[in-house]
Amino acid sequence: MEEKSNSVTVEDKFMKTFKYYKSNKPKPSMEDVIEVENCATDKVNKIAAEIFTDDPRAEVLGLKSLRTWQIYTFLRHPGLLFIRNPFTALGQRYWVRKCLEEYPRKPNKLNIDIEMSVEDWWAECFKKEQCDKQLQKKLRWTTLGYHHNWEHKKQNKSHFPVDLAELSDVLAEYLGYSNFRAEAAIVNYYHMNSTLSAHTDHSEVNLEAPLFSFSFGQSAIFLIGGKDKSVEPSAILIKSGDIVVMSKEARLCYHAVPKILPSPDSPWEESNISDVFSNKVSSFKYISEPDEFVGTMNENIDNKIWNRFRNYIQESRINMNVRQVLNENQNSI
Repeated sequence: MEEKSNSVTVEDKFMKTFKYYKSNKPKPSMEDVIEVENCATDKVNKIAAEIFTDDPRAEVLGLKSLRTWQIYTFLRHPGLLFIRNPFTALGQRYWVRKCLEEYPRKPNKLNIDIEMSVEDWWAECFKKEQCDKQLQKKLRWTTLGYHHNWEHKKQNKSHFPVDLAELSDVLAEYLGYSNFRAEAAIVNYYHMNSTLSAHTDHSEVNLEAPLFSFSFGQSAIFLIGGKDKSVEPSAILIKSGDIVVMSKEARLCYHAVPKILPSPDSPWEESNISDVFSNKVSSFKYISEPDEFVGTMNENIDNKIWNRFRNYIQESRINMNVRQVLNENQNSI
């Protein structure tokens, strides 16, 4: 009995931290939450990117010049990388809109499929004059590309968006993962009372490739620990536009989101939003119609068009997690 009791105590370290930050009464202290740009050097290292030329696709995809990106590593978590908001305001608008208007459309799978059949969730939310807030808040996730079927324990393949594949490729090339292929993604939708329990991402065939996590909207406390729950996790503040990369040792570590926090600012509302032009890039790797893509990006400058998406993101957080499923020379499961 004594051994069992000690085991439970050890295993509870991650959950104890999760419950602490999840709590509203009393509210957790933010003293130990890592904010990368203001953190002590004994926890976080800011590293210089070893690049000499920009990727011409960056600005067209809503990214700032790669030369300006701020990238951080964590002493307690080898393989964990953090890029502090490399997105332009127009870029944030574009990806938020894609996650709301396009990615939840059929044939993609949604969490609400078990209770209702909705071909176009976003359009359905505005079918009547007033926004259907209840339906809006029901959506918690949608999957793109390979979808893990938990009942049959296998991956089912469907369409993966070319724009997200292109964005992921720019990031992969920047980090030196030239053979990375974006094959699966889950888009998570959080509201101010949402949480995500401790878990690892281990359903892919390829567990060596990194996991890319893009966040937009309200802020979040992100917990990351070790290969089991006996490791006390670190708490990291994630803001709109931030990218977290779990690679190498960090790829299979437990992680969770115990709390969503109001964003201190709205980086998608910068006043100097301007058009991007397709002639700034000669060719994309996945996108076949650059002019059409750029036109869609530029539509989001119009505040009337953007307003519905603004209203959503002012009280929610969106997170896109992109993974490679197959090994380098593998074409199917």
